[in-house]
Amino acid sequence: MRLTAEFWVQAYMARLRLVDIPAFVVVHGDDTAGAVLVKLNTLDGQARAFQRSFDLAAGDRVWIVLAEGEEAEVDAAIARQRGFDPDLWVVEVEDRAGRHLLDQPGLA
Repeated sequence: MRLTAEFWVQAYMARLRLVDIPAFVVVHGDDTAGAVLVKLNTLDGQARAFQRSFDLAAGDRVWIVLAEGEEAEVDAAIARQRGFDPDLWVVEVEDRAGRHLLDQPGLA
């Protein structure tokens, strides 16, 4: 059984709060079936956007980098994705050290 997008986002935000990493829901997508993008803003003009993908070789869901570089370029890539998927969630994480926790167990 799959978790709803809203439940996953709420759990992710709670985990980030536990380690004092600020995060905000920038775009609230469809509560049940929306995909989730995570934008990591390192507060130095640079950013990365992550999206979930399926690794066919391993049979697991993994986070891959959708875009990285200048924050404006990453924002443009996210805007393009939103054009394809109106149900998309966007969560922005702000951390100078580049922590996003997406590599932690239970977040794939």
